[in-house]
Amino acid sequence: MLDLEPRPQKWFADKHRGAQLPRSRRSGLAFAALGFWAGFGCFALVWGQSAAAPGDRPVRIGLLLYGSLQQYGPEEHPFFTGLRDVGLSPGRNVTIVVREAEGHVEQLRQLAAELIAANPDIIVTAGPQPIQAVKDATSSIPIVMAIVSDPVTYGFAATLAHPGGNLTGMSMVNTELSSKRLELLKEAAPGRSRVAVFTDPTMGPQGLSETEAAAPFLGLKLQIISVTASHIDDGFAETERGRAEALLVMPTPFYNLPEVRSRIGELALRQRLPSMCEEVSYVRAGCLLSYGPDFGQMWRRSAAYVDKILRGASPGDLPIEQPTKFNLFVNLGIAKALGLEIPPSILGSSPLVAG
Repeated sequence: MLDLEPRPQKWFADKHRGAQLPRSRRSGLAFAALGFWAGFGCFALVWGQSAAAPGDRPVRIGLLLYGSLQQYGPEEHPFFTGLRDVGLSPGRNVTIVVREAEGHVEQLRQLAAELIAANPDIIVTAGPQPIQAVKDATSSIPIVMAIVSDPVTYGFAATLAHPGGNLTGMSMVNTELSSKRLELLKEAAPGRSRVAVFTDPTMGPQGLSETEAAAPFLGLKLQIISVTASHIDDGFAETERGRAEALLVMPTPFYNLPEVRSRIGELALRQRLPSMCEEVSYVRAGCLLSYGPDFGQMWRRSAAYVDKILRGASPGDLPIEQPTKFNLFVNLGIAKALGLEIPPSILGSSPLVAG
């Protein structure tokens, strides 16, 4: 890790220990709204280090990412926007130490240990595997979970209202959303009854039982396909053998990398499968539909937890929040390519946004 002099609005990167790991396209999309991890490498980044804070140094925040900051392309990561919302300004009164796994889950424990060694005041991360890595590495440093599906089931919190321990943050209620995603897929492609379901075997159920329970009521037959992010092509070979007519992609951060999202979109279109995914970045990559919370807003909101903890609140006493707004996005270009006319019940009266 390097300690660098601050320069406003600049990033500084040091290739971590010489690691040489290999490093979306905007198309004619239109999105209907009812209500966003990528790159290769392992980096250590530090932003800020000028103004004093309690302890005669800037506040030090550790940030562990399963993907990378480059996920947002030229746009700023929403967590940094959230920090400024609460008066924490990288380059003025806060230092951010970043570790990026760049999709390499096997690196998470090492990167978590490196963050602990950097002596942060607080750690922010998202996804069950990164959260587990930092939870195993420290029981004293506060941890803010920016995005996680079910922190109680994973053992990260005793309850949502009283998490206990050193973790708190945001939960995205994916279990409850699973059957709704299947229903919306049926609504967008009413003539299709055989639905392939991609589920990540490393993630646990993630709402699969709820999805299976909803299928008979919707007149759908499911083909459950256990497939890791590195074997997406194998998953689509199974959809073809099973004569699937549509695709539901269950939530997992392992699929939510640019190259994986793009491959899912490409192969779903090639097999002419209307697809439902969890988040708008998939739609930008070629998925037909997405339904779920705004990941960017969850990252931004997590900065408010950072602020409360730095002001003295105990993470174990801060209730875990769940989003109340969920967004439905439709890729009308994909719909046209598939010969689908999206019904007004999905489009509603929301304005179309050209992509």
